[in-house]
Amino acid sequence: MSLVKGSAVTQEQLVEWRRYLHMNPELSYQEANTSQFVYETLKSFPHLEVSRPTKYSVMARLIGKKSGKVLAIRADMDALAIQEENSFEFISQKPGVMHACGHDGHTATLLGAAKELSQRKDEIQGEVRFLFQHAEEIFPGGAQEMVDAGVMEGVDYVIGAHLWSPIEVGKIGIVYGTAMAAPDVFTITVSGKGGHGGMPHETIDSIAIGTQIVSNLQQIVSRNTNPFEPLVVSVTQFHAGTAYNVIPDNAVISGTIRSMRHELRKQTAGRIEQIVKGITEAHGASYSCEFEYGYRPVVNTDSVTERIEQTAMKLFGRDKVVRCPPTMGGEDFSAYLQKAPGCFFFIGARNEEKGIVYPHHHPRFTIDEDALSIGKSLFVQAAFDILKDGSVE
Repeated sequence: MSLVKGSAVTQEQLVEWRRYLHMNPELSYQEANTSQFVYETLKSFPHLEVSRPTKYSVMARLIGKKSGKVLAIRADMDALAIQEENSFEFISQKPGVMHACGHDGHTATLLGAAKELSQRKDEIQGEVRFLFQHAEEIFPGGAQEMVDAGVMEGVDYVIGAHLWSPIEVGKIGIVYGTAMAAPDVFTITVSGKGGHGGMPHETIDSIAIGTQIVSNLQQIVSRNTNPFEPLVVSVTQFHAGTAYNVIPDNAVISGTIRSMRHELRKQTAGRIEQIVKGITEAHGASYSCEFEYGYRPVVNTDSVTERIEQTAMKLFGRDKVVRCPPTMGGEDFSAYLQKAPGCFFFIGARNEEKGIVYPHHHPRFTIDEDALSIGKSLFVQAAFDILKDGSVE
């Protein structure tokens, strides 16, 4: 298939969709208006079979003139519980909620690809399935819910992308193999004996014990794990006490574990509990440990990744395609990869000249909107390249 010529979707249209979504963010499992907007927009395009697989998701099927393989393309739609601090004219209109991770851009990009491909139905060999997913940000995640609803039935390949602030706009980031980590969480409760802050000898100090636990958890990565094996153990919450002169009964410690291998996930959880048990017993306290396994690691399929890389180089030039290291961020796109081979890649969205430098989940996060057309064009061309003769093995 030759390179895509021209476009049925303008940059202005992509920006209009993205800004509307940015102004009207909705949290995970609350995307009622967002999903309805996507549904109605898709219904306005020709040749699409549009449905609602789950309460807050949308799927559109485009069946080409010729039979062939089935490619699914996914975008997520949910926002975050963050108060936006940007000052541009299209900031969030919902206090305490903003698109601080680029999902508004993901949705606009895939809408653009759906519109363009829907107008080229006769050129498509096979089927393109557009998945607009809710609730990527919160366990158990919308991807698994959509998979359970059957959206991946008959799918041969699946692709998705993230607008990525670490990469400058105009570039595409490719990762072979494991691309993103499994984001697991833990909560430790230390139960001691409270009492007067001036009489600590009569207490079992949950705070003092908890601080020892936090300190010792750092050795799991530095001294218990092969340095060539990626692992993060981060304590992100420590809650204890209500008054300056009271030693509390309990301290609650929470955090995240990030790893690339399921066996290491289990080993790390076991090591955390071993440390907590030893420290609390040494000081006469008791404990509880709760672990929640999050999304699986995102592991790209080499053959599909190679096709995305080749397509990106054809469209934008070899110098615009970069090999990226894995990231310890998590993504529930992994649920789709359990059902079909695929690739999750990155679309550069950073522009230092414009001040677009803030990281994901920051209250001043935004994207260079030029990335929208880049992502749309790559999705469109990838659809033709992957489906051509079913040639991805």
